[in-house]
Amino acid sequence: MKINVLLIGSGGREHALAWGIVKSQLLNQLYVSPGNPGTETLGKNVSLDISDHQSVLNFIEINDIKLTVVGPEQPLVDGIADFLEERGHKVFGPKKMAAMLEGSKEFAKDFMARQNIPTAAYKVFGQDDFDSAAIFIKSQNNYPVVLKADGLAGGKGVLIPESEEEALAGLEELRSGSLSGAASRLVIEEFMVGEEASVFAICDGTSYKVIGNAQDHKRVGEGDIGLNTGGMGAYSPAPIVTDNLLETVEQEIIKPTVDGMKAEGNPYTGFLYVGLMITENGAKVVEYNCRFGDPECQVIIPRLESDLLEVLVASVDNKLAESPIIFDEKYRCTVVLASGGYPQNYNKGKVIAGLDFRDDALIFHAGTKRDGDKMLTNGGRVLNVVGSGDSLQEAIDKSYAAIKNISFEGSFYRKDIGAKGLKHL
Repeated sequence: MKINVLLIGSGGREHALAWGIVKSQLLNQLYVSPGNPGTETLGKNVSLDISDHQSVLNFIEINDIKLTVVGPEQPLVDGIADFLEERGHKVFGPKKMAAMLEGSKEFAKDFMARQNIPTAAYKVFGQDDFDSAAIFIKSQNNYPVVLKADGLAGGKGVLIPESEEEALAGLEELRSGSLSGAASRLVIEEFMVGEEASVFAICDGTSYKVIGNAQDHKRVGEGDIGLNTGGMGAYSPAPIVTDNLLETVEQEIIKPTVDGMKAEGNPYTGFLYVGLMITENGAKVVEYNCRFGDPECQVIIPRLESDLLEVLVASVDNKLAESPIIFDEKYRCTVVLASGGYPQNYNKGKVIAGLDFRDDALIFHAGTKRDGDKMLTNGGRVLNVVGSGDSLQEAIDKSYAAIKNISFEGSFYRKDIGAKGLKHL
């Protein structure tokens, strides 16, 4: 039986998920809310107030939706999965308490401590105790340190000050909300030395399967300098994630996470993003996310040869063990074309030229909107340009060859996406 699916979200991740879902023989009709100009070529974009769970429920019931797939983290942390599942509807994505792995840095760190999952040493301070945080900062001898706002901050709530002066200034930024909204609680962590990578699992509450790995480039500038962003590009697979390392990550991190969440009464269903620091002492968790990474999703989904929708359905039906995860042998690289000023202030409404070029690269829309026959910018991260190849270098080359065809006023992109992966080959 073919089914109707509702996909929630509007970014490049959701365009990539839609691209994967529509290839399924199981799909009847895909709806995307709110979607973007990319997803409207694959399904029907619909305008729903996602924060109004009752209106989402009404749409699901009127349109005979059999599966709701939640792309971004905010609706999950807000409990949309709980609301819909309690009313008899299937949702791909963790319930509110399971989503707290991303929704609260304190929750995640305390959980890892209980489950003996390797991560950085940490200390937590409440907003009314930031003076004690300042005293703690002044007691530190080793810099840099890591300051993290406890809640969701769109990838921008992390500071890595190099000195006591910078740390105290960062504390004030987080206290006042000038960075990403005032932090109600603050996590101060030791700085881990190593190289970051991400491993993704799909979970059904009891079991899990790895659904790829990737390396993101979070800093806005080449050489990993400047402010943190939502991600300026990614590639998959990441050569630093060797078979031996992946086996260790599964046994020491992913399996204990899935088992621990179930044992604590919060079984985890959906995509589990495990951000890792590969240190000289092995892999440690930098952060969890309760959804697919963006832009990592854009380089992993195109590698997937399995039927994505069948895998999603198997997850919500607790039948993941019966569903194979098969990838092709190619590499993928995506470069993010961003608006000038991102990740701080930037302008919208710039006309995008060059999207009609012919190439074998994939273009996933992130921050765009259609105005008649024009395509305009509508966000900080505007487009994801994905190249593929038999080697990482070929995938990188194809991404950059394609992105040179596209332009808008103030556009920029990093010129070194994937370079750190080449040194491992």
